[in-house]
Amino acid sequence: TGARPRATRAAPLRGESRAARGAAGPRAPRAREPGARAARARAGAKAADAPPSAPSLVATVTVQLGERSYPIYIGTGLLDDPSLLSAHIGGKRALVVSNETVAPLYLERCERALTAQSGQGVQVDSVAFPDGEAHKDMGTLMMAWDKAMECRLGRDATFVALGGGVVGDMTGFAAACYQRGVDFVQVPTTLMAMVDSSVGGKTGVNHPLGKNMLGAFYQPQCVLIDTETLGTLPERELASGIAEVVKYGLIWDAELFVWLEENVDKLMARDAQALAHVVKRSCEIKAAIVAEDEREAGLRATLNLGHTFGHAIEAATGYGSWLHGEGVSAGMCMAVKMSADLGWCDKEIFERTEALLKKCGTPVDVKGTGMTREQFLGYMSVDKKNKDGEIRLILLKGELSKCVFTGDYDRAVLDAVLDEYCADA
Repeated sequence: TGARPRATRAAPLRGESRAARGAAGPRAPRAREPGARAARARAGAKAADAPPSAPSLVATVTVQLGERSYPIYIGTGLLDDPSLLSAHIGGKRALVVSNETVAPLYLERCERALTAQSGQGVQVDSVAFPDGEAHKDMGTLMMAWDKAMECRLGRDATFVALGGGVVGDMTGFAAACYQRGVDFVQVPTTLMAMVDSSVGGKTGVNHPLGKNMLGAFYQPQCVLIDTETLGTLPERELASGIAEVVKYGLIWDAELFVWLEENVDKLMARDAQALAHVVKRSCEIKAAIVAEDEREAGLRATLNLGHTFGHAIEAATGYGSWLHGEGVSAGMCMAVKMSADLGWCDKEIFERTEALLKKCGTPVDVKGTGMTREQFLGYMSVDKKNKDGEIRLILLKGELSKCVFTGDYDRAVLDAVLDEYCADA
């Protein structure tokens, strides 16, 4: 469905080739241990070896953008349904971009889905980035362009993003720039990417001074979400994705927030129906917001609740030390606390937010980071949402699910919130 979800907000703003058709509570997150990535890959490979389910399309959500509208397919076993992906590969070449963790798990299935439609004479190549936010930079991105040039890909090629948010953002940016724009499709394999980053066309890479500072708005041809890939997702990354879903409850859908309070344990246990529910609802909300404000002139900025604080944490601690959803988790707590301290929302909303995120096991403070108010403000001052040097924030105002995007707040309250959180850092 592409129907607009019920609006409960109140805001004053409006190479390898193949023949084919067509990647914790209040404590600070721990750094990844040596060998942990290899261990996750081995565990994931074991899970991926399980026989896949017969393809089952649960829902199709449409992002309504006129001639650039596109479907979001949600279901199980969709990587094994060649009709879905191949329908969006318009030319005779495709480049699958993944990473070193996801490629051993799903690249072969993705290639098979692309190549299963016989008689088309289309060729598929692939490239795998190093895994992690630490590699979301121009140097790594060059790998995709190098591979495309090496394979002599033309403007009729399609880039396929197979992986999480980092792979999706980078592949989209690579597609936007390659020969001034080629088609791309998203095949997200993390909950974070499924519920947020794969939808809406934000693409880009990080700069040492700020997250996602280099990029473009560039919409995919489709998003294919096979929720079975969540079976190989590490628990920490699953929790990170759930934190992003909490955001939708806070800014848009109070009923979703209540549902999360009652069902977060099912999500953590990877209950298939619960996961399908939050993926579908999140995509519906994101699609409706993007349809109304594609380039983030106002309404779409509300999707960044907690992100201004969270991006500062990610940058200050070194990209990859905190997962994106972990930074957003702590950042949402800070934003809702500030909203309550301003008197804009009930303190109970802050208490419920903190309690829910603790259930997810994601950070609710910045303990262990050593961050200072000055560090926060330094990174927040270069946030993309700022205007005329003013730090603009998404803050709750009114009942649950109502928010504003504004720079008109008491700066002393922001300073006090930063001091309170940094005191324990």
